[in-house]
Amino acid sequence: MTLQQEIVGTAMQMAVVSLQPGQTVYCEAGKFLFKTTNVTMETRLGGPSGGGGQQSQPGGSGSGGMGGLLRQAMGTAMQAGQRALAGESLAFQYFTTQGGEGTVGFAGVLPGEMRALELDGTRAWFAEKDAFVAAESTVDFGIAFQGGRTGRSGGEGFVLEKFTGRGTVIIAGAGNFIDLNPADFGGRVEVDTGCVVAFEEGIRYGVQRVGGLNRQGVMNAVFGGEGLSLATLEGNGRVILQSLTIESLANALRKAQGGDKQGPTGGLFSTNAQ
Repeated sequence: MTLQQEIVGTAMQMAVVSLQPGQTVYCEAGKFLFKTTNVTMETRLGGPSGGGGQQSQPGGSGSGGMGGLLRQAMGTAMQAGQRALAGESLAFQYFTTQGGEGTVGFAGVLPGEMRALELDGTRAWFAEKDAFVAAESTVDFGIAFQGGRTGRSGGEGFVLEKFTGRGTVIIAGAGNFIDLNPADFGGRVEVDTGCVVAFEEGIRYGVQRVGGLNRQGVMNAVFGGEGLSLATLEGNGRVILQSLTIESLANALRKAQGGDKQGPTGGLFSTNAQ
């Protein structure tokens, strides 16, 4: 059953979901806006992939007795631990309608767009940290760690949210969204590390240094506003970018409050540089 949802608004969008009997949708804590009275809300530590989405009945075929309960508890604890290491919220909120159709509203935390992605079970989606808003209980939520040099150099790219399974997942970003396929641009695009919102499985994500250790490379890093690294996206698949980065928004707010100390140069002189 396809999740019925509508994304409304302009500068600060929200998703209004119509739940049918038997459907459950979950969100990250802090993304819930409103619900009708016939929709129940339950807070759990685990997501569907950690045993939190489907609860087994004691003694049933899916529980496996005490061993099954122990495995479920360990799976939930491991998922909560991963989310804690990633700096994500520990809890999910689950919404299920009682009786007839129910309505639930969700929103992101920054001014910008939202997008509903439809997963058919063949390809996973990866998203930046904090992009997740809500999903059907048939969609599994996981954490993907970008290891080695990519994670250390990429800043925002070290931790990614991973969505698998079948169903609808709703994500949010800052500013306006830009959809592209690297295959339409010679197979590779280079973007600000803070502009990546989400991409399909099959897209290769990496981080490269801006320029070489020469005069122009130093100029790019010091005065270009991008720091030392750019994100690279290669392959054939959907990519979603955002027009506003959290760092640029923070710098604008700091400047408006009279606390901007980066001057006209940006780059490595930015007070927010990593």
